[in-house]
Amino acid sequence: MSEPSWILTLTCNDRVGIVAGVSAFLAARSGFILDSQQYADIETARFFMRVVFTAGGPDFPGDTEELRAQFAGTAAALELDWSLTAADERPRALIAVSKGSHCLNDLLHRRQTGGLSVDIVGVVSNHDDLRGLVEWHGLPWHHLPVNADNRDAQERAIEALMADSGAELLVLARYMQVLTQDFSERLSGRCINIHHSFLPGFKGAKPYHRAHARGVKLIGATAHFVTGDLDEGPIVEQAVERVDHRASVDDMIRIGRDIEAQVLARAVNALGERRVFLNDGKTVVFR
Repeated sequence: MSEPSWILTLTCNDRVGIVAGVSAFLAARSGFILDSQQYADIETARFFMRVVFTAGGPDFPGDTEELRAQFAGTAAALELDWSLTAADERPRALIAVSKGSHCLNDLLHRRQTGGLSVDIVGVVSNHDDLRGLVEWHGLPWHHLPVNADNRDAQERAIEALMADSGAELLVLARYMQVLTQDFSERLSGRCINIHHSFLPGFKGAKPYHRAHARGVKLIGATAHFVTGDLDEGPIVEQAVERVDHRASVDDMIRIGRDIEAQVLARAVNALGERRVFLNDGKTVVFR
């Protein structure tokens, strides 16, 4: 078995000495750095860093809480917004879905085969179509129908499910509902969505039919944080695939679904591995 390791993430106003301060803290405690990535955004004057480390000697603190307590002084001196967690402490996520199963099925398969870096605590849906799939995987299923009259109450129920299960993240895996402004704001930085990358060119129904009619040559998908601006939140992950004149509408839909599933899984894993940082209207995503 591998030795326990920890992940330190931080962001702050850029200044001289941040990397030196973090490195000195770890060196003084026999911390052994396994991976370190940092980025200084000149435009926003913000600094971002992710460090994975393990014990390198007898002076290393005994547990996560002790590490946090000892790092607090360094963090205060450098004015950091920071988080320190054990690497095997995976975030908990609630999945929201409607009737489309391709993204959900991919996430459930990755969970079953050990390829997902979050713990799925349940699935919520405004339809009951995918109950059998979710329960076959041994996960809680929550059917919460929604309409114009109960939307606020339904969203509060989703929040309650997150609170009860300890879910940090809400993953919209083709959840075909627009979240209210208030709900989006309450979930700021904790909710991601997936959609085709034709936007804003082909909004609304049957985007692949209209893209096919226009002879589109690139099909893609975008995973982004949810904000009050529909489908315009900070982008976490994207991918595209080229098509040509031979692709039918059905071909394009099939390719699009595959890309959506892959992009959403990569975004979820990046969040689970604590590689994603919000940076104004953009993100920093360490590889």
